[in-house]
Amino acid sequence: MTVKGAHFLQEDSPDEIGKALQDFVKSVAGARWMIASIGPCDSLALAVDHGTGPMVRDPLSGKYRRMRLFVMTLGYSRKSVPLLVFRSRSQIWAELHEKAFRRLTGVTRVVALDNLREGVLTPDIYDPAINPLYRDVLQHYGAVALPCRVADRDRKGKVESGVGHAQKTPLKGLRFESPEAAQTYLDQWEARWADTRIHGATKRQVAVMFAEERPTLLPLPVEPFRYYQYGERTVHLDGCVEVEAAYYGLPPGWIGRLVKVQWDALHVRIMHPGTGQLLREHIRQKRGWYRIRNEDRPKRMPFSTAHLLGRAGRAGTQIGALCNAIYQQQGEVGIRRILGVLSLAKKYGTATVEDACAAALEIGVPEYRFVRRYLERRPQLTLLQVDPLIRELVEYRDLINLKIKEQPE
Repeated sequence: MTVKGAHFLQEDSPDEIGKALQDFVKSVAGARWMIASIGPCDSLALAVDHGTGPMVRDPLSGKYRRMRLFVMTLGYSRKSVPLLVFRSRSQIWAELHEKAFRRLTGVTRVVALDNLREGVLTPDIYDPAINPLYRDVLQHYGAVALPCRVADRDRKGKVESGVGHAQKTPLKGLRFESPEAAQTYLDQWEARWADTRIHGATKRQVAVMFAEERPTLLPLPVEPFRYYQYGERTVHLDGCVEVEAAYYGLPPGWIGRLVKVQWDALHVRIMHPGTGQLLREHIRQKRGWYRIRNEDRPKRMPFSTAHLLGRAGRAGTQIGALCNAIYQQQGEVGIRRILGVLSLAKKYGTATVEDACAAALEIGVPEYRFVRRYLERRPQLTLLQVDPLIRELVEYRDLINLKIKEQPE
């Protein structure tokens, strides 16, 4: 068997011939060429991509806007699922995957994608940072994300050609009056023409190959993914983080540190910023309310709290007494209210807030809200221009002239 002239002997096995051909192509084309085969192993992966879609009338503005075209393509059969949206963000990107999985009635183990922000936060050839929401959605369906090299779209050429095919064939030059009409037209074209065509690479019908590939797809989970919002929060002096004006406690030792937070309509999850370990999970609370476990409450006063009460005592006697009463009654929950009292001292002046705190302590209502309302409803003093106690300017003038004459020359 020889490779240079591509001549083979009759006794050569098919495996030897295939291996020799691959070595020959590699030696001629170089390392950038990739030997790709169409076989059952391709059913374990799919690729996703996006591009520009048709002009559609926006129901909100009434004007024509260009939609975004999302395409998911299976690796073996080249079966594609095109979807249209006006805008794209992390949750919309993940929801498009869910819709495509439902239409395919299954999931592959690997999802290849570009390094767009909705899927990849930090591109890296060896260890890319996947968007946490997107990662959790794929994990819910049993798949993993495999970002391509930066600026190397040939790594997922099947979906790239699928996007171009949809742009140039059914959508070119068309306008639609609603997003539903555009999606319906695209679905009908996909079923009537795209699925029944003979693919140029496989020389087989796409629908027939998809029927072969469908049994190898992973089953869909019973329930869809529960979407959440995520972000980073700094732990406050009271040991809590704020999520939509409600406060949730952490274990001791996290004051002043940054943590990751996920929340939905039912739960709030606080996680370690480095490892992603779940620190605390709380039920959603109403605005202004707290949710702190008993074991998370400190056994003794933290140093930061003692320093804050010391500041209040130095600001004024009555201010310090009120802040100590707030802490004794409310504990860590009252830390923010103590900070509110100190902010009132900056806004209205220490003397005025001292009087308000004295009134609150006298009637037995040591509350920040009482002090704030007392100061807001208290009539402001205005300077008078005419009053019996105010002397006329002429008297001051005569006094100054008299003193000048009394001085020796």
